[in-house]
Amino acid sequence: MNWNRILSGLLAAFYIIGACMDSGVELAWKAAAFVILPLACIWFADAMGDYIGPTSSGAITNTTPGWLVCIGGWIVLLLPIIVGIMYALVGQ
Repeated sequence: MNWNRILSGLLAAFYIIGACMDSGVELAWKAAAFVILPLACIWFADAMGDYIGPTSSGAITNTTPGWLVCIGGWIVLLLPIIVGIMYALVGQ
């Protein structure tokens, strides 16, 4: 296990447990659904970056470096915190 996996897993658990304690199980399921993709991008960055989609639709035609996929996963995972900080600053 590396630090990316440990920290992202703890943050995802914090989101899910916080949602369950604040608003119940339904919001906890929504939080769990939210963290699945960012965790996959962080934990399996190289495998996710090697994915090339169907070329007929032209969606993904080249591989992406694993470190870039990991950074994208962290941005998405930290997005609720970033939005909360911005909301707190603007709300004052």
